[in-house]
Amino acid sequence: MKMNVQLELDRGFMREAMAEAQKAGNAGEAPVGAVVVLGGEIIARAHNLKESLSDPTAHAELLAIREAAAALGAWRLTGAVLYATLEPCPMCAGAIVQARMERLVYGAHDSKAGAAGTLLDIPRDMRLNHWVSVTGGVLAPECGALLEEFFANRR
Repeated sequence: MKMNVQLELDRGFMREAMAEAQKAGNAGEAPVGAVVVLGGEIIARAHNLKESLSDPTAHAELLAIREAAAALGAWRLTGAVLYATLEPCPMCAGAIVQARMERLVYGAHDSKAGAAGTLLDIPRDMRLNHWVSVTGGVLAPECGALLEEFFANRR
């Protein structure tokens, strides 16, 4: 029973991340969205802004982590969960570890840059000073469809 409740919570927060991804796509950005949840409440939300800001670090995950840290007035996001529509890249996975987050939940796997279990597994690398629990594949078909549609329309 507990597993089903967690899965439903994860799906609900992933839908919030998908809404952010849709905002990115509507703005001509790769449709990736993220939300940070603490104590069952969303404390930050963001979507990709690389093109808009001409900033290679303006990934949804990093922007959401920055917003969450600002909201809390602390860089340690202990107990927080990051929901992302796409498996984080090495930069974002490293930031999740550095922020001392409790969990990462992502939607679509990333066969080209995924660093949370696909190509690398930074959040669970026991050589690092902090480890993050990872749940991948939550609403993966829906999250993947956002990306597939966006890139199909650009070709």
